[in-house]
Amino acid sequence: ANTEWWAGFEDPVLDQLVDEALRNNLDVRIAAARIEQFAAALKITRSDYYPQLGYGATSNRRGVKDAAVPLLGDSITDTYQATLNVGWELDIWGKVRRASEAARAELFAAEEVRRTAILTLVSSVATSYVGLRALDQQLIIAIQTRQARLEALELFELQFAGGVIGELQLAQVRSEYESAAAAVPAFEQDIAQLENALALLLGRPPGPISRGLPIGEFRLDRVPANLPSELLARRPDIRAAEQQLIAANARIGVARAAYFPSISLTGLTGFASKDLSEWFKQDSHIWSTGGELLGPIFAGGRIKGSVKQAEALQREFVFNYRQSILVALSEVEDALVQIEKSREQLVSEQRRVEALENYSRLAKLRYDNGYTSYIEVLDAQRSLFSAQLNLVTVQNNVYVGLINTYKAM
Repeated sequence: ANTEWWAGFEDPVLDQLVDEALRNNLDVRIAAARIEQFAAALKITRSDYYPQLGYGATSNRRGVKDAAVPLLGDSITDTYQATLNVGWELDIWGKVRRASEAARAELFAAEEVRRTAILTLVSSVATSYVGLRALDQQLIIAIQTRQARLEALELFELQFAGGVIGELQLAQVRSEYESAAAAVPAFEQDIAQLENALALLLGRPPGPISRGLPIGEFRLDRVPANLPSELLARRPDIRAAEQQLIAANARIGVARAAYFPSISLTGLTGFASKDLSEWFKQDSHIWSTGGELLGPIFAGGRIKGSVKQAEALQREFVFNYRQSILVALSEVEDALVQIEKSREQLVSEQRRVEALENYSRLAKLRYDNGYTSYIEVLDAQRSLFSAQLNLVTVQNNVYVGLINTYKAM
């Protein structure tokens, strides 16, 4: 998560967007706040290692009327007490140790969840930005195609008005123009929605997003060969699953410790007096020491149930850990296949666009020389428009495959 792999695209605007997202994204801040919660929980758990020291002070006045106790007569008694007390539960059976181990593992898991949030955020920003540049390019293609077809439509309307062509030909040309015209607002809508989604990732209100390099000018690195599978051990989701398993295993020890008695040492020292002026004199000193042993005899199956519950939870996290490894392997394989096949498809799509550009040029030339109808020109332009849009989509898929490979590994 600390590797700035997105800088490999060599687009300064993308670098700025990622930096802004890391500073302002609310999901990352939520994950950071959760880490603080687990860190505090670890401190609370570890505090049971140590003696607990406390203090207390009381002041009491008690009155008795002779009607209530005739033999004593009227009396008023004042008592003042100040104490310092200490208590310590000995961790003989390892309950506190195992609870601390669980809390520490949960803290580490929370940190891995934060790293997962960062990795997901950066990948989402990069994917959205690449997708935005792809839509920008497709919008340019649609606008250029619309303009070219508008010019053709205006020419054919003049020919129709002069009786050179029929209504059928005019309707075909108009249909192709409207098809390109309808694509423009559709791409504009997609761009606006993707900009708003990207703004949300950046932690800012919806609005326009800065642009950098066109999609065709991003640097495209190749994935090195023979990468070891041990790389996946660094994935934060796998590390989080491992720490959750460690925590669940430690919770079994905590549950089993309830079978054994708890042994506590207690002590108290202080002063007690009937007169406030005599409160802290040596004669008013009080103290006590003691020990306490508490253990279960019959709990109605509560302890056994707690152990069974902890063991079942541990088995759940074993399967979750194994599942996370399988998911990681699957994601890596999918990403590698995507980037490899998208590259192959990109080469074919580039050759297809070149062929259709030539076909469109020749069809127009044949029409201008009277060898064919304009239907052939329309068919060539329709195929070229579709191929140009698809080429940009494949370019986007190649870069997304590269992003997914970084994320998966």
